[in-house]
Amino acid sequence: MFKNIFLTLIVSLLATPLMAKPGAITTTVHGSPKAQKGGTFYRSILSEPPRLNPITYSDLYARYLFEFSMDSLMNRDPETREWVPRLAESITLVDKGNAVEVKLRKGATWHDGKPVTVNDVKFSYDSVMDKRYDTAARRPYYENIESATVVNDTTVKFKFKKKYFGNYNVVAGLFVVPKHIYGDPKKKLNKVMVGSGPYKMGKYKKRRSITLDKNKDWWGWKDPRFKNAYNADKIVFRFIKEDNVRLEMLKKGKIDLLPRMTPEMYVKKAVGKLWGTKVHKKKAKNKEVKSYSFVAWNLKNDLFKSRDVRVALAHLMNRELMIKKFRYGMSLPATGPWYRQSPYAPKDLKPIEFSAAKAKALLKKAGWKDTDKNGTLDKVINGKKKDFKFTLMFSRKDAEKYLTVYKEDLKKAGIQMSLKLVEWNSFIKSLDDKKFDAVRLGWGGGSIDNDPKQIWHTDSAKNQGSNFISYSNKKVDKLIDEGRQELDYNKRVKLWNVIYKEIANDAPYVFMFNDIYEFYGHTSKMGTDRVTYKYEVGDQFWWVKQ
Repeated sequence: MFKNIFLTLIVSLLATPLMAKPGAITTTVHGSPKAQKGGTFYRSILSEPPRLNPITYSDLYARYLFEFSMDSLMNRDPETREWVPRLAESITLVDKGNAVEVKLRKGATWHDGKPVTVNDVKFSYDSVMDKRYDTAARRPYYENIESATVVNDTTVKFKFKKKYFGNYNVVAGLFVVPKHIYGDPKKKLNKVMVGSGPYKMGKYKKRRSITLDKNKDWWGWKDPRFKNAYNADKIVFRFIKEDNVRLEMLKKGKIDLLPRMTPEMYVKKAVGKLWGTKVHKKKAKNKEVKSYSFVAWNLKNDLFKSRDVRVALAHLMNRELMIKKFRYGMSLPATGPWYRQSPYAPKDLKPIEFSAAKAKALLKKAGWKDTDKNGTLDKVINGKKKDFKFTLMFSRKDAEKYLTVYKEDLKKAGIQMSLKLVEWNSFIKSLDDKKFDAVRLGWGGGSIDNDPKQIWHTDSAKNQGSNFISYSNKKVDKLIDEGRQELDYNKRVKLWNVIYKEIANDAPYVFMFNDIYEFYGHTSKMGTDRVTYKYEVGDQFWWVKQ
């Protein structure tokens, strides 16, 4: 379950639904038959979600809570990645693949006791496309749906505008929300979370925690697939920003799970007499999509408009040193716009090497010189002399050690970078408003069968979309549009490989690291049935030992 949570950033990202054979259904029962019911499962997330509204949410901290409180129409089996029925009993391709019909399960209710209806399913799509709601980051995934129409009291038909390899998946992964709660776009409801899932919202302590209480009326308790899942009576999500604090709270038993441990935490900090007794650390290798971190440039800023400058800035980041010093050799230098282990990433593309000499040559080519001999490069831009100085924002102090190394290498090259730690909500607002020079972030894993439109298409730079750096490349746009209509997997792989190389060549980010392993820690209070499933850790099957 703790897929898609990345330590250095979670921005407005809807994890793209994965591709599978439409209609593939699994009835496998996962988890341990020894799982015990009851108790409180204490967890941590890195920040308080700015919005809990399931229509307008803008970050994965909120989405992580939704995975326990909201139901999508279907979800993925953690071992096979086949579709598993959730609120939908089935989703069937009709009209020669130009539409799907969703059959809604009977007996599901909202947390307030009202029944889940086909009108709620229709509304869940309509609200995403309704511009009165702030849903710009999610809208690109649903743009190929022409309409959602209620057929009868159990069936909704989704009609597609055109071919798109993810049409079936987009519908299957749709969170269903109650129209009677969220139907008025004038009501922000940012601290309200009403769904139909196994847990419902309990106590909300601002800046401290959110408690989810077991929903005893959840339809899923009658389904054998979930008999070993969602075992705790309560789940408490504590907001803890700093890695060291989270580690200490794990050791003291104030949280029971520390997801996404860094390699440094795993190797150097998760040591001592408590480890292996009261607390345990795990190193998992699975097929989950790997996150990557990056430094992103505001391409509207004159400093970063030149590709030569951006490549020079990439040459000045000593990622090899960072991986050796801070990540203990257990990460890979990223090569481009999604994780390099993906089949959609070309294997022949090498990461940009650390080279002060190559950076110096490129900066000189772009016209940057130290004309007044003060140690800082300068250039005349729009008739005015401008020093190469900028501010880089970051949202978590744990990133500072990487950025300090980068800052010193930039300084040696005549570039002055200031570091600014910014609170998460303010950080997100700066991205939405595009009021920044540079930012240090990371994208969550997303999908095995990814769709680059949300982040890399010119259209996604509008209306607070996820292309917050304003990247625009007509060739990339054309290939994305073409690839989204390509249903043949092998042909799409080739197109995505070209897109990957094109974006990497433009160097809109300094692509930093790809993870190899999943590191996490948990208390001895928690019962687990395995270290990891094939596609995720599977902590929804854990239980509190009684």
